[in-house]
Amino acid sequence: MIDSIAAGRAMSRVRATASALLLPAVLSWLPFSALATTTCTASSTPLSFGTTDGTGNVDSTATVTVECNTFGLSLLATARVRMCLNIGEGASGSGTTTPRRMTNAFGDAMQFQIYQDPARTQIWGDRLIPATPTPVQIDLQYEVPVLGGGGTASATMQARIPVQAGLAAGAYDNPFSGIHTRLEYRYAESVIGTPAYPSSCTSGGGGGGTASFPFTASATVPDSCTIDSATVLDFGTVAGPVDGDIDQTSTITMTCTARTPWDVALDNGQNASGLVRRMRLGATADHVEYELYRDAARTQRWGATPGADTVQGTGTGAVQSLSVHGRVPAVQSVPAGDYADVVTVTVTY
Repeated sequence: MIDSIAAGRAMSRVRATASALLLPAVLSWLPFSALATTTCTASSTPLSFGTTDGTGNVDSTATVTVECNTFGLSLLATARVRMCLNIGEGASGSGTTTPRRMTNAFGDAMQFQIYQDPARTQIWGDRLIPATPTPVQIDLQYEVPVLGGGGTASATMQARIPVQAGLAAGAYDNPFSGIHTRLEYRYAESVIGTPAYPSSCTSGGGGGGTASFPFTASATVPDSCTIDSATVLDFGTVAGPVDGDIDQTSTITMTCTARTPWDVALDNGQNASGLVRRMRLGATADHVEYELYRDAARTQRWGATPGADTVQGTGTGAVQSLSVHGRVPAVQSVPAGDYADVVTVTVTY
């Protein structure tokens, strides 16, 4: 009996000692939950519009992705993050986000805009820019296990290049670096229940921070030329043989995108003999020789060898006119009738 009672007391002391050792372990969990931290990062895909000539709207999209991670909560818990994505005017901006713009290597500008909605009516702005102070707000909630956890969210830029005349050819861009993009966020965490969202992206909750999401908006205006018209080179009517030079002019009109280099060539026509242009009388073997020149003095032949006997220039975005100076040289004696030839105009750009 004595041994049995003693053993029982010993066991009781062991239990008491074990109970006393558990208390500090339980208490040590409580202050640790206050060490929880949440960090958020953001990234964006490029905003690429492809090509445009300014004659119609061109739409494009890009995606901003935010990832938040929480570490330090000791139990299964919930984190809530309120975040705002701010987009400014970009490096090529003109001092305002309305409208935004891209520029090419010559400083020519192209207007575009970034919107929050697919209808493209609500400008995506920056709270620090009075003209467009509305960023995109996202609320994110996720569970945080013992070893930490996180969540992701995304927002889509709905962008548009509107119709605009007179765009110059070239590659346009607008880099949005860290100073033009800003993620602002505040977070709230709780080991019991679900916390309320912070009051805003810059206040409330248990903490917060900022990050950037750089991207580049880009578009290309291709070189382009269109021949609008070419008037008939009519040498008129000659009574009898051609005993003096007959001079006339015709006009080529074309429209090329501004800054587009062009080269205009004239072939030798359908009835040439070597390099001698000729008009033909119907289906006969009779011809009248003539020539085409680049200058009014008629000393510079207009041919089809680029850089040698063609005419070069640069597009302006407006209609451009070129004069073709023609001459039927003397002396020629040919049968009466209507003589004609067809010359092909080629614009290379």
